[in-house]
Amino acid sequence: MAEMIRKSSVVEVINHWILAGSCMLLMLSGFAFLFHLEPVGAIFGGFESMKNIHNYLGVVFLLSLALSMVHYLKDAFEYDGDDVRWFMVAGGYLSHKVKVPPMGKYNPGQKLYYLAVLGAGIAIGISGFGMWLMKDNAQVMLLSHFIHNIAFVIFALAAPVHIYLGTLANPGTFQIMVNGMMPLADAKKKHPKWIKAIGKM
Repeated sequence: MAEMIRKSSVVEVINHWILAGSCMLLMLSGFAFLFHLEPVGAIFGGFESMKNIHNYLGVVFLLSLALSMVHYLKDAFEYDGDDVRWFMVAGGYLSHKVKVPPMGKYNPGQKLYYLAVLGAGIAIGISGFGMWLMKDNAQVMLLSHFIHNIAFVIFALAAPVHIYLGTLANPGTFQIMVNGMMPLADAKKKHPKWIKAIGKM
């Protein structure tokens, strides 16, 4: 049996699924609001009920997003020459012939994706509270709807790409989000700088 190494803690794994689950439900209900999709509204018990669920799910999403900062924010702001070279070869996704530079625990694509989700998440959260709590302020409502919709588009584009890269494009990656573990041999190949840093090389 292959030797395994823990890449994500139990708390990280649980929080990832809370973040992902709340995000998917928020996107579904938000899409239903935008296009007034009666069948989707009916699943949530009607539009008024869906609005309440959407609002409180937003609170869950923001709390989960805040917790994610403890796990990923520091790494997301750390870049070096290997990260630049990673971009120059597109991470090896476009060709298996290129040499991908050694990576740490996260590659720069993952770091930037996280920062995009964090930024869009904060924007969609603040604008959501504006629509929820300041219904009588026309200017706040107008600006909040605009920001909310822009952030929604970012999530709608980013989520499918993230799901694809975390499953079909990188076999074995999904396992990390199930139990936090990955084969040590794979970790040495994909994240040699991280493995060296924790003394497992």
